[in-house]
Amino acid sequence: MDAQNNKNTNQQLDARQQSLAAISALTATGNIEKLKLHLNTGLDTGLTINEVEEALVQLYAYCGFPRSLNGINTFMQVLEERKAKGIKDEVGKEATPVKDSSDTYERGRKTLEVLTKSPQAKPAPGFGEFAPRIDAFLKEHLFADIFDSDVLDYQQRELVTISALAAMTGTAGQLQAHIGMGMNTGITAEQLKAVFDIIEKNVSKEQAETARAVFLKMKK
Repeated sequence: MDAQNNKNTNQQLDARQQSLAAISALTATGNIEKLKLHLNTGLDTGLTINEVEEALVQLYAYCGFPRSLNGINTFMQVLEERKAKGIKDEVGKEATPVKDSSDTYERGRKTLEVLTKSPQAKPAPGFGEFAPRIDAFLKEHLFADIFDSDVLDYQQRELVTISALAAMTGTAGQLQAHIGMGMNTGITAEQLKAVFDIIEKNVSKEQAETARAVFLKMKK
């Protein structure tokens, strides 16, 4: 778990992080043409095939199967086009097999405790008590099945999530929660500002300003 919770002390997003943020935002908003461009850029900057695939799979939990599947199909097309041009992209590491034998709900709950740095009740107060099945899906599938894969570390996964939520409308509450989690993994204020700049460039200024307002509210 500690290996997953990598810290990045760099003040700016590097080229790979910038691409990961752009890919996530464009997948979430369904802008396929721009997504193709940034998938190519991401591979050129050193993202591996497995890293991009892992991000696109994770995004289904935040923007739904249709957008995630469209992103995956677009990525497959990009890879075929690059292969036809003689470009050989790095596949990258495979996920380490999970050795934790505890049930998936507990694994997910513990992961969420690492990300939030706070105890997580069972079930989650409010929505988890009202709809226990969604609480189970959240813990067992998202924060266990998906987050258990160490192809991406926790910081990268939060970068993916923050970028997607910042790009979409109506997700300010979830964005606020994940900004907190992202900062717990080592994402800096400067890096968040860089994410919002990517949103402004690739989605809209209005959406970027909404994300900036959520962040400013948290700082008060």
